[in-house]
Amino acid sequence: MNEPEGACCPTAEPLAHAPDLRPVEGAEADDELAQLAKALGHPARVKILRFLTAKNACICGDIVQEIQLAQSTVSQHLKVLKEAGLVRGEIDGPRVCYCIEPRVLRRLKALVGAL
Repeated sequence: MNEPEGACCPTAEPLAHAPDLRPVEGAEADDELAQLAKALGHPARVKILRFLTAKNACICGDIVQEIQLAQSTVSQHLKVLKEAGLVRGEIDGPRVCYCIEPRVLRRLKALVGAL
């Protein structure tokens, strides 16, 4: 079930839209890019990220229907994406709603763009 944008994943954090001034080259940036790339190293996780980006809202049960994998498999992929910081999950009553972490996605784009 789709929730209105920001219902469970508000982007009103002070740094959500602030520019990221960290370097995009060097050892730390390389490590960061490798960790993010590893999180995207499975087609199902890429598909989940694309789905959440396209919806631009908190998504609960729709992910399983969209990805067409077992709930437990989708949950494991979401866990990897959350650990990498690409996705945020918020408890909304008896369910967890997921959305993109925009700052981390922008960082990933910057790191890839610097290759």
